[in-house]
Amino acid sequence: HQVHAGLVLFLAFWSLADGGKLLVVPQDGSHWLSMRMVLEKLWEKGHEIVAVVPDAALFLKSSQSFTIKTYSVPYTQEFVDRSYQQLGEKSFELTLSVVLSNISEMTNMFSSACRHLLSDKELMKYLQDSKFDAIMMDPVLPCGPILAEYLSLPSVYFMRGLPCTLDYKATQSPSPVSYVPRTFSSASDHMTFPERRVKNFLIGLSEPLLCHLFYLKYESLASEFLQRDVTMQELFSQASVWLMRYDFVFEYPRPIMPNMVYIGGINCQQKKPLSK
Repeated sequence: HQVHAGLVLFLAFWSLADGGKLLVVPQDGSHWLSMRMVLEKLWEKGHEIVAVVPDAALFLKSSQSFTIKTYSVPYTQEFVDRSYQQLGEKSFELTLSVVLSNISEMTNMFSSACRHLLSDKELMKYLQDSKFDAIMMDPVLPCGPILAEYLSLPSVYFMRGLPCTLDYKATQSPSPVSYVPRTFSSASDHMTFPERRVKNFLIGLSEPLLCHLFYLKYESLASEFLQRDVTMQELFSQASVWLMRYDFVFEYPRPIMPNMVYIGGINCQQKKPLSK
């Protein structure tokens, strides 16, 4: 049984509080399945958990372990089911055109949902009056970071990663193109000179454009809602703890900051040992 130090520290921190209140802004789909396990453990320790979810979702349903607060979204349950089915059918086509198409479709849907959440005055008043101790989220679609900034809450990220290495940029982690292979480069950590100095470097130069396309609507929404100019990197840099579902066994070795903790495998179900 493998003990993940980051998760143990996080649970231990919350165990010190007597009935702490945690606000959760989850991401639907497979992202939610692993986060739910952690929330159930926190609930077992006596903490109050409130999750805000859209009224049309794939896996974000009611639970006896925590309170669900829903907000309306401008699409139907049938639209959600169809969108995730189409996304699953494309999941093995990791070409740039398919990725950009998926980005466009998902950001349109989830940014509109985020706008509806932030515009729900009754729900926002409830969140302000509830005096939460912290907020936990999967920040890949950054409605959670916007909400954390608005409510001035310390945030815990529970995530697999951010596009265009924005997670490492936000934490100011070293990420030299001569050392860390970039997404879509198809390179290993043993790169040839052309891969290291040319291909990897050129892909690294394109990352700001990818981030711009991915987060343009969220950045505009954040600036409008917070009533000041704000960038996604600035919002992400406010995170207190990054619980990252990475594992050094499967990822490229790279330097990380002290508040970034690898908890890869946390979503793997524990099996009974084989019989002799």
